[in-house]
Amino acid sequence: MIAADLLPARKPTFYFVGVTTGKSSIMRVFPRWADYLNLGDVEIRGIDCRIHDDPAVYREVVSFLKRDPLSLGALVTTHKMDLLEAARDLFDELDPWADLLCEASSISKRGKRLIGHAKDPITSGLSLEAIIPPGYWARTGAELCLLGAGGSSLALSCWLMKQGKAGDRPSRIVVTNRSPGRIEHMKSIHARINPGIPVEYHVALAPGDNDRVISSLKPGSLVVNATGLGKDASGSPITASARFPENAIVWEFNYRGDLVFLDQARAQLESRNLEIQDGWVYFVHGWTRVIAEVFDVEIPTAGPVFDDLCRIAGAAR
Repeated sequence: MIAADLLPARKPTFYFVGVTTGKSSIMRVFPRWADYLNLGDVEIRGIDCRIHDDPAVYREVVSFLKRDPLSLGALVTTHKMDLLEAARDLFDELDPWADLLCEASSISKRGKRLIGHAKDPITSGLSLEAIIPPGYWARTGAELCLLGAGGSSLALSCWLMKQGKAGDRPSRIVVTNRSPGRIEHMKSIHARINPGIPVEYHVALAPGDNDRVISSLKPGSLVVNATGLGKDASGSPITASARFPENAIVWEFNYRGDLVFLDQARAQLESRNLEIQDGWVYFVHGWTRVIAEVFDVEIPTAGPVFDDLCRIAGAAR
């Protein structure tokens, strides 16, 4: 199946390496963005891989992108850590974030050089700034709960540790994950960059374990579903009995799928006075940062052009 997805490109082509790429809004959004940004006669193609696929599959994908002249690069979701682990030697260069996080969410070319970038710290930081007002952490003493310890969760926590303002960071970060391996990986990176934020790590084998973690959070805390449940797989990391903190901000990283976690938060919207965000702003920032890299163009992260891109995307959502 992968080989059938890797036919030589007939025109400049941008790829989306994911799980169910055909269901993504980007397949409708990208052609409209390409017109607006004057990218020329280009197209987007999806490459679907299984979650935690065979390393040989990831090497096949990266090798194809490297050798095919009209294949310009790719955005990688879900597989960004596994892909880099399997194919690191095929890259000629990694940016500092990719090297730190051991993941590649953006693949681009400069001449014959294949370059891997980790864009998630930047895009998650931009998205967080759109949700959390300046001074929020210092004013409220709120905590951050990351359900899931994969690439997106790691990126957000690292952005806060490296880019967050001293004195305006979460009073505590709590991370949960089903597999200890991801937690150990996150711990090893946090140990290198954490400026002193208290962090707790929990192996949560069942949704009820996450329920207990959420119940321990301070009012006003930010609770993030970074597990992929609701998009890449059905369900939610918490049960229907979970109780969000009062005045919490609930952020579902996904914007499509069954989004059970989002529905669970909405059920407590009024009783717990929640603010609820889905992953749409993250989607726009994530894609525009990678498109800017792959096509080597400037795309603002705020202002009239960015507003236009949001409007165009919203119309095709």
